[in-house]
Amino acid sequence: MQMVIRFLAGLLLVWGAFLIFMPKEELYFKLERELVKQGVEINEGAIEEGALRLLLKDVSMYAKGIEIAHIEEVRSLTLLLYTRITVLGIDVDEGFRTMVPEHTERIVLTHTVMAPQRIFIEAEGSFGRVKGSVSLDTRILHLDIIETRDIEPIRPYLKQGEKGWYYETAF
Repeated sequence: MQMVIRFLAGLLLVWGAFLIFMPKEELYFKLERELVKQGVEINEGAIEEGALRLLLKDVSMYAKGIEIAHIEEVRSLTLLLYTRITVLGIDVDEGFRTMVPEHTERIVLTHTVMAPQRIFIEAEGSFGRVKGSVSLDTRILHLDIIETRDIEPIRPYLKQGEKGWYYETAF
């Protein structure tokens, strides 16, 4: 029994050390380089790396050289078995406001090993509250609008279902 406890304590110690010393900033720069290949560029004002988190402040996103959005803050927390990314204060450029909500207060993306082929999404903004998921195996994004506010700009992209309005697309 004591051998099992020592093994689990050692495993926990290695796991904790790996999380603390994981090169989070370098992983972010690798993601940034991969996005550039797709024509998406991210410029951040400041990067702060903590023991288990990565924080980006004052982020501007560009697609093929055109600014598409400004984000106040992006917070990332990873525990390897559970990862959460919180995006706060998204303001979309005026040219895209007919296709995308003008302001999104918060988006939370969650990935866990309990559902490795799914990323769960929660969002709140000028459109209301949204819950949904991205299925990585079927490559489908599904978002249910729980509380609707101002959905007129995005209504042409929504469908009416039994539970209310929803958005679904394959990628």
